[in-house]
Order: sequence, then C-alpha cells, then structure tokens
Amino acid sequence: MRLTRRLRAERSDDGLSLTQLATLGTLERHGPLTPRELAAHEKVQPPSMTRILAGLEDRGLIERTPHDTDGRQHVVTLTRAARDLIRDDRRRREAWLARRLAELSPEDREVLRAAAAVMDRLTEA
Repeated sequence: MRLTRRLRAERSDDGLSLTQLATLGTLERHGPLTPRELAAHEKVQPPSMTRILAGLEDRGLIERTPHDTDGRQHVVTLTRAARDLIRDDRRRREAWLARRLAELSPEDREVLRAAAAVMDRLTEA
C-alpha cells in the first residue's frame, strides 16, 4: 500500500531495517519473549532472528536475560532507548497522518472510517 510506504518515509533515519523495527514492535506488543518465540512471531528462521537480535543488542535496543525456568534459554526485552525510539517514531508518523487527515473533507473522512471498518473485518477473517 502506498500509505504504508509513505508512513515508512516519515520514520527517523535511525538505520534500522524493517525487520529490526518489526521485532521491536513485537516486543512492545507482547512483552519479553525468547528468540524462538520472536522468530515465530516474525515468521523467520531462528538463525535469522539471532542475527536480528545481535544487531539490536549492539545498538543497545534490547537486553537478554536468563529464562526463569529454562537455563538453556534467555528472554529478550526492550531497553529504555528502544521504548523512546518507538515512541518518537510513532509520534512522528501520527503527526504526519493527522495533518493529512485534517486536509480531507468531512465526507472523505466518513468514507475513510467506513473503509477502515471493512478492512478490519477482512483482516479478522
């Protein structure tokens, strides 16, 4: 979708890949997860997730801590820097979208509301 591409263009130039951003978003939504759980959420192979996490850890955006019950595993959590990055990125994109929506006529905004409801139903199926 062009809207998705346009919103991506509003992101800060932080050097993160879309896969790295998606991984941060998954951790924000679901809380601490193991690398295997993250790989399943992101639909990538565990070795790929290992590389993604290494890059995020190098940038100070995630932390790995020992798993509470399984000494062979660790759990990945977001750092404060990651939470700040996600918050700032979201604010920037929301501000752009709010400006664009304000330019629409009331009729167009109503059409958009109706279309969004239909899209929600499609994605729930």
